[in-house]
Amino acid sequence: MKHLHFTLLLLAALLLAGCSTVPLTGRKQMLLVSDSEVLSSSLTQYNDYIKSAKKSANAAQTAMVVRVGKKIASATESYLRANGMASEIQNFAWEFNLIQDPQVNAFCMPGGKIVVYEGLMKLVSSDDELAVVVGHEVAHAVAKHSNERLSQQVMAQYGANILNSLVSDKSSAVQKVAGTVYGIGAQYGMMLPFSRKHESEADYMGLVFMTMAGYNPDVAVGFWQKMSAGSGGSVPEFMSTHPSDATRIADIRKELPGIKAKYRK
Repeated sequence: MKHLHFTLLLLAALLLAGCSTVPLTGRKQMLLVSDSEVLSSSLTQYNDYIKSAKKSANAAQTAMVVRVGKKIASATESYLRANGMASEIQNFAWEFNLIQDPQVNAFCMPGGKIVVYEGLMKLVSSDDELAVVVGHEVAHAVAKHSNERLSQQVMAQYGANILNSLVSDKSSAVQKVAGTVYGIGAQYGMMLPFSRKHESEADYMGLVFMTMAGYNPDVAVGFWQKMSAGSGGSVPEFMSTHPSDATRIADIRKELPGIKAKYRK
């Protein structure tokens, strides 16, 4: 029990020390891993990836990715400076790459390392549509979603340790059932919902950033409809790390009027 009490005290201390706020949305988040640790690890992973990836030979599309990326990054930094968060800019060393890969996808590493796959460009017909994707990825970086996910995993591990302490004197059958139930609860009760929350938050923040950069956020509805049409089958939303296509599009429609009224130049 002493070990359990110590674990609970440590957990409480971590929660108090790790409280942060997401820009734009104001959502409270728990960050238990330092920015320097996240950035160092992600940069290593990114460099390893870039060494093995094949950059696109399409000069026009590559220029498009870089052009849109830099414009949104500039608008994002302007927002941070104007809202008392200039110190956050030091965490970003923006880089935008188009990679030869047929996947309809893009990703962002902490620190602003953004990769777009050529497969995605088949659905992009304008700078505005590309800005929907790039804005979304920039938002993940600004909101520190990777750090939050790591912190959630740390918390899940602490939860597992506490559970083990509570059932340590029970039969092996009880311990096995408790572990299984906790695993399911952590996955569907915390990890996946938070992933969906991150995606929805990145959608909203990305629309704001692209609007600040002078792009037309109205194209987001049509773009995600194109993405939805090409996505094929999907798992139930409660088991997915992403909101359903219908949910995403409905949320975007709801947010657009307010975003345009507040952030359009």
